[in-house]
Amino acid sequence: MSAECSSYLNADKVLVSGFSCPRTGGDARAVYCCGFQDVKYCCDDPHSFFPYEHSYMWWLSVGALVGLSIAAVVLFAFIITVCVLCYLFISTKPRSKLDTGLSLQMA
Repeated sequence: MSAECSSYLNADKVLVSGFSCPRTGGDARAVYCCGFQDVKYCCDDPHSFFPYEHSYMWWLSVGALVGLSIAAVVLFAFIITVCVLCYLFISTKPRSKLDTGLSLQMA
């Protein structure tokens, strides 16, 4: 079984000629043509998208999760602080009205 990868223009706009999979000297299991319209390669899984390991994506995901976690904690602390300050403002207000010194009743 083999597949044909048609010619394509790479990201640098250079024409790459078509080739057959598996390539000579390459992995004999790589019988499918995979990739995108600007990069094509032979692979052993027709649903493969990248010819390299995805470990860097895992670290990007961990970094994004750490950043989002820190942002969530800061936001949560801000909301708690605002709620506590509002409660203290409301609870420390004087309950009785101020005496203006003027009597509104007739003598």
